[in-house]
Amino acid sequence: MTAHQRLTHEATPITPDTALRLAKFFGTTPQFWMNMQASCDLAVQGRAKQAEIAEIEQLQVAG
Repeated sequence: MTAHQRLTHEATPITPDTALRLAKFFGTTPQFWMNMQASCDLAVQGRAKQAEIAEIEQLQVAG
């Protein structure tokens, strides 16, 4: 499986190296690609840890 196939099949994450290369190829920024990966990671973990996160009590600050 080639690198682009691994990316499109979500078999590998976008690394800084990949982000630099995609940015050059598409005329974007590496941050665009890293932010896209971070958003994906947060969504996946949010779903996987939903119940665990729901149990955390929010800090209450006295005002």
